[in-house]
Amino acid sequence: MKPKKITILLLILLFPGFFYPVLAAPVALGITIVSPSTTPNNISTVLSITGADFVDGTVVSLEGYGVLATTFVSVTSLNAVLPVGVPAGNYNVVVTLPDTTQASLPNGLTVTIPIAPTATATLAPPGTYERPVIVVLSYSTSASKISPGQNFDLYVTIYNSGQHYARNIVASFVPDLLLPRVTGGVVAVGEIAPGNRQDLTQPLTASWDLWGQTTASLTMNVSYTDEEGVSFTEKFTLSIPITPPKLGAPTLTPTPTPTPTTPPYQRSQLVITNYNTSVLSMDPSPLQPGLQFTLNLQVQNVGNDLAKRVTMIIGGGSSSSSASGTPEPGGISGAAGEFTNFAPIGSSNIQSLGDLPAGQTIKISQPLIVNTSTNPGAYPMRISFTYSNEKGSVSTDEQVITLLVYLVPNVEISFYRDPNPILMGQPNLLPLQVINLGRRSVVLGNMKVTSEGAEAMGTSAMGTSFSNNVILVGNLDIGMYFTLDATMIPAASGPLELLITVDYTDDFNLSQVITRSLTVEVQEMTVPESGMEGNGGSEIVPELAPETFWQKVLRFVKGLLGLGSGRPEPAPSPDIPVEELPVEEVPSQGKPLKGP
Repeated sequence: MKPKKITILLLILLFPGFFYPVLAAPVALGITIVSPSTTPNNISTVLSITGADFVDGTVVSLEGYGVLATTFVSVTSLNAVLPVGVPAGNYNVVVTLPDTTQASLPNGLTVTIPIAPTATATLAPPGTYERPVIVVLSYSTSASKISPGQNFDLYVTIYNSGQHYARNIVASFVPDLLLPRVTGGVVAVGEIAPGNRQDLTQPLTASWDLWGQTTASLTMNVSYTDEEGVSFTEKFTLSIPITPPKLGAPTLTPTPTPTPTTPPYQRSQLVITNYNTSVLSMDPSPLQPGLQFTLNLQVQNVGNDLAKRVTMIIGGGSSSSSASGTPEPGGISGAAGEFTNFAPIGSSNIQSLGDLPAGQTIKISQPLIVNTSTNPGAYPMRISFTYSNEKGSVSTDEQVITLLVYLVPNVEISFYRDPNPILMGQPNLLPLQVINLGRRSVVLGNMKVTSEGAEAMGTSAMGTSFSNNVILVGNLDIGMYFTLDATMIPAASGPLELLITVDYTDDFNLSQVITRSLTVEVQEMTVPESGMEGNGGSEIVPELAPETFWQKVLRFVKGLLGLGSGRPEPAPSPDIPVEELPVEEVPSQGKPLKGP
């Protein structure tokens, strides 16, 4: 054997843990144990399947029967529920992955028919993975109809569907719209043998907030241990039907005069059915940081009783009252509300609305301002309504509305220089610019210039055409500008209105457009005046003939003698009329005279 191979073998023997990930073979999908392996078919049984390479979504099935309800526990464990009534026999247990890969354990489960009930519990064979499983077998209420404000008892029957004793069983009921009474919401059961059941009772009260609802949900948590002290927990959701109370019908008294009874369940409930915002009493407009606006609310009393002395509190609040429920003077608390993004302006956040009968609607307005530090987004606003009934009992209805704050780009669109003159029928440059005047950088889309009836890169029915009139702006920092040099050929003179649009995407991923109008004056083309008539209507200037050397010398000598050194003018053409000009005397170019 070569020395190199001997060295590698020695390293593997001395450090097997280091080479184990390299030498270990990948684990394949398979089933090793099904617990319990034998079960009767008169009860529902939870099967524990142990194997390898399980994934979430793996399904357990029995060959010859079908798919079982499967719960993924880990890569080596699955739970499957064997329902009641499965035909007796030996079944191959099959697991199927989401990619249809399968593995099977032949004769992994035997389903039997129980011969006769026995009081002696059969112990599971050692080495299995059985456990107690607590389930809700049934539940009911002491009253056939549950109404808001009513006290009743809830009866729950729990059942141990596992193969081990369930010990230290404690059931706890989570208070919500159904409020536990007497026990504090905790009931101790003790222990339940496999296949046995136990009944428990919990007194409850239906909350008045269930008014108008048809079902109430109650959460029950059950904790227990097995015989070895291993803890388990189960969570159940119980649904209780709610019946709206009926108003009392008139009954006869011993006297001949019938006296109607007072409706036993009367109350008011104020609900905001509609709301919007307006700026300076105008149409609804986007809210922006630093903007003053008016919040318009429409509130309706959807209850069946009169709401007296209604008070609205923007931002949330309550009304203080005595122990008997009678409101105390000055008992409105509205200073603890949330005013980080929206604050009242011009008046406080508390308004007195008077009385509101059942079924009627009132419209309310509240001046507010958006904080300058508010970022764009959706902000919830809490609104409380406090009122009392005929008996003086004080109630508070709290609601939440959502206001949207936008960041609308503050830009100026104008000419960066005077575009005049603009001539009809000629290409004219439009020097446009967009400037960011806001306090934050903005991202703008396409900037486009056109006019009514005109189309970009073409001629409309009116004849006006544009070219190079669309450009992508992009990110525009504070105080920066972006220019667009478009070309326009107007078809008519006079004032022409230009339409400039800049599109962008707002903070809620909606496409928006900024529109501006600029007016320019289009002038007519000026026609140049015709020239002098003759020979095509223009003046012909005759050219001078080139001079010879001796002609230049002769003019030089004439200049010395004072006879004039200018070149002779050519004779005008006889077809061109010559205008006579006055002759001015030209002083001689002799030598200057010397003084005395």
